[in-house]
Amino acid sequence: MSHVVTLPGLTVTTSSSSSSSSYPHIHSLTTTRLCSKVRVSAQFKSHDSTPIDFCDPDWKHKFKQDFQERFSLPHVTDIFHDTPPMPSTFCLQHRTPMVRDFAGSNPSKEWRGYINDNDRVLLKTIYYSSSTSAGAECIDPGCSWVEQWVHRAGPREKIYFKPEEVKAAIVTCGGLCPGLNDVIRQLVITLEAYGVKKIVGIPFGYRGFSDKEFSEVPLSRNVVQNIHLSGGSLLGVSRGGPAVNEIVDSLEERGINMLFVLGGNGTHAGANAIHDECRRRRYMVSVIGVPKTIDNDILLLDKTFGFDTAVEEAQRAINSAYIEAHSAYHGIGIVKLMGRSSGFIAMHASLASGQIDICLIPEVPFKLHGQNGVLSHMKHLIETKGSAVICVAEGAGQGLLQKTHATDASGNAVLGDIGGYIQQETRKYFKEIGIHADIKYIDPTYMIRACRANASDGILCAVLGQNAVHGAFAGYSGITVGTCNTHYAYFPITEAISHPRLVDPNSRMWHRCLTSTGQPDFF
Repeated sequence: MSHVVTLPGLTVTTSSSSSSSSYPHIHSLTTTRLCSKVRVSAQFKSHDSTPIDFCDPDWKHKFKQDFQERFSLPHVTDIFHDTPPMPSTFCLQHRTPMVRDFAGSNPSKEWRGYINDNDRVLLKTIYYSSSTSAGAECIDPGCSWVEQWVHRAGPREKIYFKPEEVKAAIVTCGGLCPGLNDVIRQLVITLEAYGVKKIVGIPFGYRGFSDKEFSEVPLSRNVVQNIHLSGGSLLGVSRGGPAVNEIVDSLEERGINMLFVLGGNGTHAGANAIHDECRRRRYMVSVIGVPKTIDNDILLLDKTFGFDTAVEEAQRAINSAYIEAHSAYHGIGIVKLMGRSSGFIAMHASLASGQIDICLIPEVPFKLHGQNGVLSHMKHLIETKGSAVICVAEGAGQGLLQKTHATDASGNAVLGDIGGYIQQETRKYFKEIGIHADIKYIDPTYMIRACRANASDGILCAVLGQNAVHGAFAGYSGITVGTCNTHYAYFPITEAISHPRLVDPNSRMWHRCLTSTGQPDFF
């Protein structure tokens, strides 16, 4: 007999045996069974999605083996077996001397700045003793602890590309995001530190590979020295682009053997397809992704660059809405922030500002009307506080809007304007109940996207750019780089894009946001 059991952060399908037992530590779970095969959620899936047999006493060992296989990094030697490693040209003790007297004064001992290939970073650091713990991410119903290690990022002692033979290309895809220029700058600087002389930028995303009106942009330290002082992208951005075959044709024609791709989930999917096609053609190239999404929705990573800046800049809009609301009789301020499928910006901005009364995100359903609706709570706020400030993520409440069925160049669904809808419904609601309301609506999306990266993002971008180059010279391809538990690590692109990272409504951070706003459940 089969049962579907939903636990916090985990959906499992169980098949019962003739014997019975129970898991008393899981509320409302009375599945009688002795042995079960459980199909785990996507983040714990095996290569072939085979259910884990928890009756097997060796299941943890098998789970670890499968995890290691999934997170092993594709390497150029997987295809080009005879590619010889060579001593790295990256060594901070062997930099070009600034003055003649400095030459020959480098210490003679070996530089200890390299990362060992066997260095690992622990992916999960919290041991959850129960599946009912806030934010619990469990492999099995008993929430067993299984160590999961990923590859540490950084320069290796051996490299697989000769710098004098490298032609490196950089491309920025998708929408704008604070920090793009910072990453471009560090990519170029680090490539030159290895001794690369041929570095180019591909203009306007993947389109630049096929559109004949666009020419490569020659890059050097002199060109990129100050580009991080402004927002946007030196290379330009766009969505969509030519077919993968056309892109790889262009790579071969141009002689590019290192490609650095800055973008989100869709862009990374494209980068992985390019990596696969290059392997199929036996064209030796290293394709490295740098995760760029202002929404912070890439799996496995602590955060993506641009997110901190977005949260900081959102404070300006929230503070403006707060001042407008509190300066008016029965004032209501509504702020719409980025977040197509995840509400990280809205949640963090609301918590940081301390000025938000209602935070609405895509992961948590809500209703506007009715006794427990958002509008009813607004009325309560107007009656008790005299004003209200609402923060809503752009992807929240899409079920309340009429679907357009339109898509952008990247294939993303065109979202309805939930902020404008809430503004209209609020105005209509208060007019119907005969209460005056002064409503102000602010959408700072494009102002935030175009900002220069703040100090926190600037550091993150610098290290991401450097580690991307280190990964390419180490011979990896089809990987992306990011922070994991504050350490920098490499991940196979296939794992990072397996599904979007979302706010867990049972997480401590969402609970903290609710504590700050004091809002009830809106359903």
